Amino acid sequence: MKRFENHLKQAVRAVACVLMLASPLAAAAESVEVAPGVQVTKRTYAAAPTNEQPFFGFAAKNAEEKTGDEKFVSAIIGATGSREKAFEEITMRGWRAVNTGKIREAALRFNQAFLISPEQSAVYHGLAVVAQFRFNDLDAADELFKIALKQPNPVKALRADYGRMLLIAKRPRDAQPVLEQAVKDAPDFGDAWTNLAVARFQNGDAAACAAADEAAKKRPSNNSGADLTAVRNAAQCK
Repeated sequence: MKRFENHLKQAVRAVACVLMLASPLAAAAESVEVAPGVQVTKRTYAAAPTNEQPFFGFAAKNAEEKTGDEKFVSAIIGATGSREKAFEEITMRGWRAVNTGKIREAALRFNQAFLISPEQSAVYHGLAVVAQFRFNDLDAADELFKIALKQPNPVKALRADYGRMLLIAKRPRDAQPVLEQAVKDAPDFGDAWTNLAVARFQNGDAAACAAADEAAKKRPSNNSGADLTAVRNAAQCK
């Protein structure tokens, strides 16, 4: 009997040890500096090639790979005429890929943009979209959107995209102030008004129909049109 009790105690201690190791409090997430003064939580995704993961999956590169990156940057700058134009060209390709549903290509493009100008807002904005739609990692997307807001030269649609992600994450209270600013940043962007209408409605804000009316005037995209119809019906807009 005593032997059984000893085995039981050992088993309990072993399970407790495993639980401690599995606990998120057991070890802090590793943070990596990806640009001067910019820290990002290290996240990797086993199902995807490293060049399709944000920041190349944080993989250590050998000398040959580093030389390849340097040659790419030199070539694209030479072809476009400047680092700024090279960055603009690559990010334009990235947004085009996002808008056509080619998220894998988008990941490649925004990683290339990271090689060219790692401090720019569009790098973190684009990779936030990749984290959201390719990997369904809303925590990573949230972190990257917040970084994008602090970095130079954000695009006007940044807060609209961030607010939409917060709605998808079922965080309408966080989404509404972001979207209130989004429609100021890009007042002609119908989708931002649609998302603001949704956020206001979910938060019990009576101004939901006013945002929906603005969205209807701005011709939201096909993807946003169904959301607009749904929120107008739910809010009983005239």
